[in-house]
Amino acid sequence: MVTLRLLRPDDAAALTRVYSGASIRHTTGRALTLDQAHEKIRAALALAAETPCAQWSWGIHDEAELIGLIALRRRTPSMGTISYILREGTWGHGYATEAAHQAVTAAFTTAGLNRLEAMHHPDNPASGRVLAKAGFTRIGTSDRHTADGTVPYELYALETTT
Repeated sequence: MVTLRLLRPDDAAALTRVYSGASIRHTTGRALTLDQAHEKIRAALALAAETPCAQWSWGIHDEAELIGLIALRRRTPSMGTISYILREGTWGHGYATEAAHQAVTAAFTTAGLNRLEAMHHPDNPASGRVLAKAGFTRIGTSDRHTADGTVPYELYALETTT
């Protein structure tokens, strides 16, 4: 079981462990320093305090510690995106799926969105399985420009049924 909660300044060290090793292979590829983690937390808390709120970032917390981060970003008045990252060593236990379900609920209730999109690197099929378990449907690809050139990321969407 995981819970989502706002980040706290004392989460910085745990966040550096999340943004390291294999966890960052399909993101920036660069580990997060302690100073960068503090800045990421400050920025997330500032964005969460804005009215209207356009971005929510929650720490993914298991029974013992912060193991990841999930973000919900409003892209239009009715559509948002989610992204998530888990610390290597916590994969394969359903934590990302639980966190995604909770973020989807927040998106469709608290944030008032009616459509979500998410994407993952093609070499990370486990992330696609997380999205499918959270109710998303694969709708195609979206080219992303990376240091390695253009990569066709897998694109998923989920809409409310009400």
